[in-house]
Amino acid sequence: MPSDRALGWAAAFAVTAVAAILRFWRLTEPKGIYFDEVYYTKDAWGLMTAGYEVDSATCTRAAFVVHPPLGKWFIAASEKLFGYVDCAGVAHGNPELGWRFASAFFGTLAVLVLTRLARRVFRSTLLGCFAGLLLALDGLEFVQSRIGILDIFLMTGLVLALACLVLDRDDGRARLAERLPAAEAPGTEAPGTEAPGTEARYGPRLGWRPWRIAAGVCLGASMGVKWSALYTLVGLAALALAWDIGARRTAGARAPVRGALRRDLPAWLGCYVLLPIGTFLSTWTGWFVTDGGYRRHEYGDGFVAAWRGWWSYQEAILEFHEHLSAGHVAQSTPLSWLVMGRPVAYAWDGPEFGEQGCRAAEGCAREVLALGNPAVWWVGTAALVAMLALWASRRDWRAALVLVGFGASFLPWLAFPNRTMFFFYALPLLPFMILGITACAGLLLGPRTASDARRLTGAVVVGSYLVAVILLFAYYYPILAAEVIPLDAWRDRMWFPGWVVA
Repeated sequence: MPSDRALGWAAAFAVTAVAAILRFWRLTEPKGIYFDEVYYTKDAWGLMTAGYEVDSATCTRAAFVVHPPLGKWFIAASEKLFGYVDCAGVAHGNPELGWRFASAFFGTLAVLVLTRLARRVFRSTLLGCFAGLLLALDGLEFVQSRIGILDIFLMTGLVLALACLVLDRDDGRARLAERLPAAEAPGTEAPGTEAPGTEARYGPRLGWRPWRIAAGVCLGASMGVKWSALYTLVGLAALALAWDIGARRTAGARAPVRGALRRDLPAWLGCYVLLPIGTFLSTWTGWFVTDGGYRRHEYGDGFVAAWRGWWSYQEAILEFHEHLSAGHVAQSTPLSWLVMGRPVAYAWDGPEFGEQGCRAAEGCAREVLALGNPAVWWVGTAALVAMLALWASRRDWRAALVLVGFGASFLPWLAFPNRTMFFFYALPLLPFMILGITACAGLLLGPRTASDARRLTGAVVVGSYLVAVILLFAYYYPILAAEVIPLDAWRDRMWFPGWVVA
């Protein structure tokens, strides 16, 4: 790890401060509810007042909702602190700040965690800050951090889980290294525990692994926001087991696969299967401890009846998602996400001259467009190819991390070609793409032992790229943050017909 610990934290907080200023500045614009805030703000109010989502038409009857409650609990906590609109339509406090503050907080937190994660993965404070800036200056992450819907909570939960996974990898290898001398010394086995030679065959036990537990909790919590986190859970869990096998092979275990299955698999099952399930179930506590939730008493009263009602509810949610195929003007296919073929217009207004500060004779545009930073998404897609080549040539664990995490979060969507999908579903892919870009930046910069000319050339290329990211974010900022701009300026930013979402 880099030795500049204090500087590393200071730099990470500086990057996070940039992200926070961008996300919290004018957070309450546009005023009122827009896009899917119409659902989640009301669901959050129901959780805050009743412990379960209520039908906004009746204000009392339970509502059928198709996502788990944890993300809406975050919005509810934010509304409790800053303001909300009740079921009768009466505003309390500052409603827009109430239902958007949690999103801005989690979007900013993701920047801090990814900065520190990249620093650890690439052993470089510079590359850590580089990755954090890419996330801070991406348009899609920025927009999702300023709207009261669920996807930013999902992405941040997965980034936290990823950070815990990497910390567990480093911690597990450090423990393995510490225990190798004892494991290799003859006659050091505890009496009555294992046959002589077992340690040499399988490698030593690693004991308590708190970061693995934390990863399981974060993955279960992510599932408590949206079911789609299950895909990433499967990929990261498989990667963790593969890393255990690789660590034991590197340490000299004669049977590394059996060693990982014997030493690590029981705790792995607990942390990546049982613990996520338990965490996911705990996010439904409000539904279980109250009496009015959807299908809460479908099978009567009592413990068993409650579980049957909950399971029936999950089946209804699954059926909804399986048959979600209604057409939408902003829908897109997963492959188009990689090139931002069809962003989503969350809000649009066309003020005339003299309205909302418009000074253009032909009129103005005011939009919130869920559009990524082209320099991040397009280069990130190319970086995936580079990561595939890096893994194939060097078996680089960082390339495997990018490929497995991205693949687990992306490939399952290809299995549902008829489902209605949107570009913002791709938000969980972004951290893995940024890590891929950061790996490429590290290759361009070269090792510390590289020549000055090589380092200078790499620094110019990487620095120029970062400048392009900053300039593109600034260029698209008006249509990400609902600023009023002349209609001609808006048209200039619509590079492709698919970006005009009517």
